[in-house]
Amino acid sequence: MKQKFNIIRSRCVPLPLENVDTDQIIPARFLKATDKAGFGDNLFRDWRYDKEGNEIKDFVLNDPRYGGCILVAGKNFGSGSSREHAAWAIAGYGFRVVISSFFADIHKNNELNNFVLPVVVSEGFLQRLFDSIFADPTMEVEVNLPEQTVTNTATGESEKFEINGYKKHCLMNGLDDIDYLLSQTDKIEAWEKLNK
Repeated sequence: MKQKFNIIRSRCVPLPLENVDTDQIIPARFLKATDKAGFGDNLFRDWRYDKEGNEIKDFVLNDPRYGGCILVAGKNFGSGSSREHAAWAIAGYGFRVVISSFFADIHKNNELNNFVLPVVVSEGFLQRLFDSIFADPTMEVEVNLPEQTVTNTATGESEKFEINGYKKHCLMNGLDDIDYLLSQTDKIEAWEKLNK
């Protein structure tokens, strides 16, 4: 899951639903596992499959028109419980970016910790993005982390997005928090010697 992040250009999967909570992202019955492997198989499980395990054809992840590594979601994505498993499922499915007009704070941080970039855009930009995807499912979105821009290539419209500087550095260098600390070993040891 650790991948350096620079510029991603991809088709999108549209999920124009508001208030999608973490139990809808990954139902509670799948939380017993402590390993990240396999969580992508159960992303949006109760929306993707019926009780017999058959695909629900009209759910967007089962619609062959849509694909790519960018999920475009409605306002207030990732609300509810703080379960990190929701971010594991999103990353495990193969999404690298989630675009929404608002994220629950804990879920947003969980995505960042799992090398998924949450991009916050204005509600107007989000709606026009949905319109473009539904008009042409093959259209692409470009997410430029160094410049902190997201571009709807169908219209040429771009918007800037915010990201914590530390998290941006970690994503661009493929580092989790432990990797980052280990990269600072020389500085930590030098500080310890000065402060004995």
